[in-house]
Amino acid sequence: MPKSRIRKKADYTPPPAPAGAGAVKLKSGRGWVAPLMLVFFLIGLVWIVLYYVTSGQWPVQALGNWNIVIGFGFIAAGFGVSTQWK
Repeated sequence: MPKSRIRKKADYTPPPAPAGAGAVKLKSGRGWVAPLMLVFFLIGLVWIVLYYVTSGQWPVQALGNWNIVIGFGFIAAGFGVSTQWK
């Protein structure tokens, strides 16, 4: 039985880059996002923990259980800011 020929595929070579095209820079300019996100997370966490540890005397006694909602609001704001992170 005759042996079949082996067909070699040509190696892929990317097309040449257009003239004047340099490396792509991924600088987003959003260095404020991560620190602000962490600040919101920490403020929310401290707000809730402070409310529980002081049995409702701090941070704002007049708000009562709404202090928990405010704490979670700060945490939600942190998640909202995190959507701007690249």
